Amino acid sequence: MSSIDLNNLPPNHRFKASVEREETEAERNVRLGKEVGVFVLAAVFVSAIYYLAFVTATSPMATPEEKKWAMSVLSAGAAGLVGYLVRK
Repeated sequence: MSSIDLNNLPPNHRFKASVEREETEAERNVRLGKEVGVFVLAAVFVSAIYYLAFVTATSPMATPEEKKWAMSVLSAGAAGLVGYLVRK
């Protein structure tokens, strides 16, 4: 193992040191609770939008413009899911 002399640094090298505080168990629980809450809220809103789009696309009383909008939303959702699964 080589040692680095901090009084005589090698050329073309940068060094960075940092001191960070550890996250406590309570802080970790609060952070995870916030993340789960935001994820659930986003999932509910996205599900509601997709449900509305599906109902509109299959409704016989919807106008052609409404069905076009609904199909665009459903297509975008399907493309997003496929893109997420394929990851390309």
